[in-house]
Amino acid sequence: MSNPTAAMLVIGDEILSGRTRDANMYYLAGELTKHGIDLKEVRVISDDATAIVAAVKSLSAGYDHVFTSGGIGPTHDDITADCIARAFDVAIDVRDDARAILAAHYATTGTEMNAARLRMARIPDGAELIENPVSAAPGFTLGNVHVMAGVPLVFQAMVASVLATLVGGQPLLSQTLRVDRGEGEIAATLSALAEKYSDLSIGCYPFQNNGVFGANVVLRGADGARIDAATTELARDLGL
Repeated sequence: MSNPTAAMLVIGDEILSGRTRDANMYYLAGELTKHGIDLKEVRVISDDATAIVAAVKSLSAGYDHVFTSGGIGPTHDDITADCIARAFDVAIDVRDDARAILAAHYATTGTEMNAARLRMARIPDGAELIENPVSAAPGFTLGNVHVMAGVPLVFQAMVASVLATLVGGQPLLSQTLRVDRGEGEIAATLSALAEKYSDLSIGCYPFQNNGVFGANVVLRGADGARIDAATTELARDLGL
């Protein structure tokens, strides 16, 4: 059976403006690979409600899981939770269990539980909370959409919470073969190998180092023995 599929939706004007460099996609891709869930698509969109709702609907219909990052904080431009509710056509309001989590956290830290912070307890009807052991404010899962914070440390903690509840498939394995030749010289060999090992993904990534042009050939798949065989055959065919 094939692995479950996933998409990621990165939300935030700060990403698109270049003010903030996204680290969450890189982290999520690695964790999903280890868990046997295939990340197939990543979209980055602005803090625009219409765009968020449309993207959530599209990705939710196309993949087994959707992971979002950003837009669930306490400020006016944190609109992701409302957009998720709109996408699933459900109501959203402050929920008692989420409020209790925040109240306990702020009581411990001696921080005021004001109206802005209470916004982070607004959860769409029918959603399940995602634990946040870093800063308490929970994410949530509604349908197949997992809604998480944009702050990398919090995002990573939430990813761990979610993946513990998901059934994955076979982890993706890989090997890399460095070839000190240009892509044009090895293209025909790679094409033949890819046709023979159609169950593997074979990628060619060029580099230039101290005047030397070459390529890293990465072979990926779920069967380690097949990867070993293909890598050995490629090295032999290229005389390495």
